[in-house]
Amino acid sequence: MTEQDQGVEGAVVERTPRGTGRRLNGAIAHKIGIAIVSGAYAPGDILSSEVDFSEALDVSRGAYREAIRALAAKGLVESRPKAGTRVLPRARWNLLDPDVLTWAFAGEPDAQFVRNLFELRAVVEPAAAGFAAERRDRDDLRILKDALGRMRRHSLATAAGRAADRDFHDAILRATRNDAMMVLAASIGTAVSWTTQYKQRARELPRNPIPDHARVYDAIAAGDPAAANAAMRILVDLALEDTASAMQNFA
Repeated sequence: MTEQDQGVEGAVVERTPRGTGRRLNGAIAHKIGIAIVSGAYAPGDILSSEVDFSEALDVSRGAYREAIRALAAKGLVESRPKAGTRVLPRARWNLLDPDVLTWAFAGEPDAQFVRNLFELRAVVEPAAAGFAAERRDRDDLRILKDALGRMRRHSLATAAGRAADRDFHDAILRATRNDAMMVLAASIGTAVSWTTQYKQRARELPRNPIPDHARVYDAIAAGDPAAANAAMRILVDLALEDTASAMQNFA
């Protein structure tokens, strides 16, 4: 719908209002979230008042409040009556939240944070591949094979290929039949997608990682936990090397 304003000499001018509802709230949270994660706001900083921020962003106060609630749920901020909205210490942030991961890669990601993500992947994913080799069923193999086929068809230089890559890693975690590991599927999938996309910002991928994924699939399909664990460890280690070579500040 559009709103109508009275123009010059009574002429009616239609204008489309800014987005409303969840989409607008998400856009506001996205904007402020990037500012916090990038360091534009430091832990302990007090954000501008609700009125000032709403006017600066040209949004309603209600939309701004909903965005702040979303950021608070992710551990980025804390709002208290009369004290305002304060940016929380990084240790309080839900760094594995897919939105927070997205905001971290909106600009130049922090090198230590990227290293931490790969350390997490190096702990979780090889073990997950081993469990998947023991516990996978026919449907799991079908999903993995389909994702691998889409990666080959589209390449990781495309959004479709990166989505297939995410689906591949997600399917492995789900094939573990371990609820605690399955909870990490969205976070690890987002980390995989953004690190792959980041490596291609300034140049093409330094090498083709799809054969590494194929070796993981072959080991899982063969029901060989040790081989699956080893193949996934190599995949993650090589992905870290590729990412490090793409980051100017990676030491």
